[in-house]
Parts: sequence; structure tokens; C-alpha cells
Amino acid sequence: MLSVSSLSVQFGKRILFDEVSISFTAGNCYGIIGANGSGKSTFLKILSGKQDANSGSVHLEPGKRISVLEQSHNSFDEYPALETVLRGNKVLFDIKAEMDDLYNKVDFSDADGERVGVLQLEYEEMNGWNADSEAAALLSNLEIKEDLHNKLMGELDGKQKVRILLAQALFGNPDVLIMDEPTNDLDYETIMWLENFLANYENTVIVVSHDRHFLDAVCTHISDIDFGKINHFSGNYSFWYESSQLALRQRNQQNKKAEEKKKELQEFIDRFSANVAKSKQATSRKKMIDKLDIEELKPSSRRYPALIFDQEREAGDQILNIENLSSSLNGKILFSNVNINFAKGDKVIVHAKDTRAIKSFYDILMGVIQQDEGSFEWGITTSQAYLPLNHEVFFEKSISLVDWLRQYTKSEEEREEVFIRGFLGKMLFSGDEALKASNVLSGGEKVRCMLSKIMMERANVLLLNEPTNHLDLESITAFNNSLKNFKGTLFCSTSDHTFSQTLGNRIVELTPMGVIDRYTSFDEYMTDPKIKELRSKIST
Repeated sequence: MLSVSSLSVQFGKRILFDEVSISFTAGNCYGIIGANGSGKSTFLKILSGKQDANSGSVHLEPGKRISVLEQSHNSFDEYPALETVLRGNKVLFDIKAEMDDLYNKVDFSDADGERVGVLQLEYEEMNGWNADSEAAALLSNLEIKEDLHNKLMGELDGKQKVRILLAQALFGNPDVLIMDEPTNDLDYETIMWLENFLANYENTVIVVSHDRHFLDAVCTHISDIDFGKINHFSGNYSFWYESSQLALRQRNQQNKKAEEKKKELQEFIDRFSANVAKSKQATSRKKMIDKLDIEELKPSSRRYPALIFDQEREAGDQILNIENLSSSLNGKILFSNVNINFAKGDKVIVHAKDTRAIKSFYDILMGVIQQDEGSFEWGITTSQAYLPLNHEVFFEKSISLVDWLRQYTKSEEEREEVFIRGFLGKMLFSGDEALKASNVLSGGEKVRCMLSKIMMERANVLLLNEPTNHLDLESITAFNNSLKNFKGTLFCSTSDHTFSQTLGNRIVELTPMGVIDRYTSFDEYMTDPKIKELRSKIST
């Protein structure tokens, strides 16, 4: 279907890809993974023809079509929503445009009639007469109401644009579908719809995503970029991660007997063989498992930050009491009538359809802004650490990371450069990287610095608003694992499904009409019919 031959990409002295040859076949979904800067987005651009390689070639089977999820949300602002979707199949759209131009000619000739006949036949073969209805159905499935179909894209909000561009990429059943971070800015329901759509998609999908649940739900293969090469592994992300960790453990246990290693490998295989969720994944996974051997398991070169959230002191039973709390923005109610008591051990997933409600909720609890009504009281034994949605204000000074982190130390020992450098090293800022200026860091580096600050604070209550933003899969995985082991109280709002499902034991949803509060898992909360009905009533 789609193949790459002897592909090499180099920027200056930095080699991204070195003689990469690999194929992508029909019926499979490939999740492209790799450390930040490894070239994931560059590779997708090369596959789609938007960027050239230094050498090598990309070959698409003749007659096949590639569709790419558009990253620029404003590219189609002058077009109506429905037309934007139709433009996703350029060949079909161009045929229709040419037919319309011919029909509109004043001096319509016999030659024009013959050309229209040819175009009509091509149009019919591509199911063009049903194109409008199929495009409209896609939009409706993505919750773009019919009264918006003929509105200009420039009149719609960001979330609506994202869904329309997703419909554009999916329209016309492309032979190869390429998507870079498709779940960004999508809500839970839309992501679930996309997961189900792709799990049943019969053509080729190539996707880059930091959403582990999404990769697990849709991928038949993981394509790992490492050491300048790309290798396919059958199975989803969890299977790849666990197998690479097993390989790393076995490599570090050189003295372990071969029989013991084989036993550990067989236990691993048995566990994953019994946990294949998708029939589509099962066939390719089973093929790999049948031939899997110790020598085939290769440890990754990935580096995982060492995150450990300790408490300076353990909190008492009373954590936080909230009475009749309400907040609004520019006259619009974000949430109201919040009456909740939080106790020690609560791991709370704070959810809302309007993300501004979550930001306001946290900012009120941390004293950043004032509530409209109501009150709250933290337990006297609690201490809080906060990761806000926007943390640019923390990085305005041009100081080294050593001096940046020193601002948040509590003792003379912690202020010593050796201690701070050791701390930064655990967060992957080693050597000269610890002397980087704090105001020129990337988004992911800033989040890692904020996590260093939070670890320094050793609070017994953590408040985290979209903590996985800008982080790579390695940092997200390490972060997730560390929070599982955190003994204090957690308030977390995240679009990362795995974070929500693995960390939360209580769901609190903020709405303008009140609050829904349930002790349950995230998946159970989102799929329970009674809760769905309640959510529908309270949000209308």
C-alpha cells in the first residue's frame, strides 16, 4: 500500500533518519512513537508529500489516495463547513467543480458535453452523487449540528473547527489516513467515536498521539522511532511498553539464567494473550506472540524522568470543605451550588464540559481569584501544590534552571548546587542542560520544571490542571506511575483518558446548574446510563 525506501533525513549534523525502509499495509493502524525531537511529525510530513527527505523515496500504490488531518485550524476559514469536508477528497471535489464550470458556460459546446459525460461517469464511480449526504452525516456524527453546515469556518469556534477538519480527513474513505495528534481539543465523547471508527476502519491508518488509551484502542502496530530507524511491533502501545521494559530488565540481569528469562517471557506473553480487546488486533498480536523470543525483545533508548511525590507530613482526615461555591466569567455561569466535603485518600477527577470552569475552580481554591458566592476551607493539616493550566508567569526571568529551582527550596542543604543538579538530573536536565535559561525552554521542559517545583514542595494535596500537556509519552508514563503511588490527596483534570481511569476513585463534574459527585471510576462514570441521563438533564 505505502512504502518507504532508503529514507534519510538530516538537519545540519543531526541525523533523524538513516536509510529507513519500511512498509505500511492495508487494514492496519500504525502508532508512530518516539522521544521528543525524534522526527515523528517530520516523518508524517514526508509521507504526505509536504516535506522532502535528503534521500530515499516514498511510494504509494497507484490509484490510492492519502488523506491528512489538517493541523492549521484557520486554513479553510473562507469556506462553509460542509464544503470544507468535501474538499477532503480533492479529486472528487475538482471533478464536481469542473462540471459546475462547464454547466455555467454561456457558449456550452458539443466538446463540453462530451467532457461532462466523462466527468459524470468518473463522479458516479466515486459515489459523488452521495457525497453531500455522506459529508453531512460525518459532521452530525461529530456533533456539528445541521444549522452549522453552511456557516463559514471563520464563524465557528476552535472546537467546532477541529471536528470539521477531522470529518474532512475521514471523508471519502481514504486508502491511507495520516493523523498527527488527532485527539487534541476533542472531548471524551468525540474521542470515543473516533476510536470506534478507526477500530473498524479497513484501510491504512498512520497516527502520532500522546494519548495512550487512544493508541491502545486503535493500533494494531506500534512503529518505534529509535536510533535513527523505524521498527514495527505488532500490538498496541501497552504491549510495546511492557515488552520494552521486560527487555530492559532482562538486559540488566545478565546473570539471570536463560530458563528464568524464558519463564518470565512466557508469563508476559500469557498475560497479554488473554487481554486482546480488539479482534482486529488479535490476529497480528497472536502472530507476534507465537514467534516472540528473548532475542527479539530490544530495550528502548528512551529516558524516563524519575518522579517521586513525597509528603512532608501526612494530612488529617479533613481535607477540604466547600459550601455553595459559584463562579462566572463575563456574566456566564461556569459552575454553581458546589457543596462537597473531601476526605483523606480521595483521588478526584474534576471534569467539566467547559474547561474554563475547571480553571476557575482551581484558581479559587488556590486563592488566585475570588469566587462569586460561597466559601471553602482547607483542613489545618493540609498543604497544597498546584500545576496551573498556564504557567508562563513562572518562566519570565532569564535565569539558569539551577537558580530557577533554587527559588523553591526550603533548606540550606537543598540550596546547594550539587543537590539541585542531582534533582534536575532526575528530570532529564543533566550536564549543561541544567544551565539553560528558564525563559527559552520548550513547553515540555517547562512542565518538567514545574513538576520539579511540586516535588520540592512535598505537599500532601496536589491540584493538577491538564498535567500531561506538552509532555512526551515517556514523561506521561512516568508521571502516571508516580501519581499511582502518591499517598496524599489528588485533584486532577486531564484529557488523558488513562490518567483519569487509573488515578481517580471519585468523579466531580462541574456544571452551571450544579455539581455531580460520584465515588466511581472514570469509565464507569462516563458510561453509566443513569449518570448519562443526569448529565444530560443538568447541562440543559
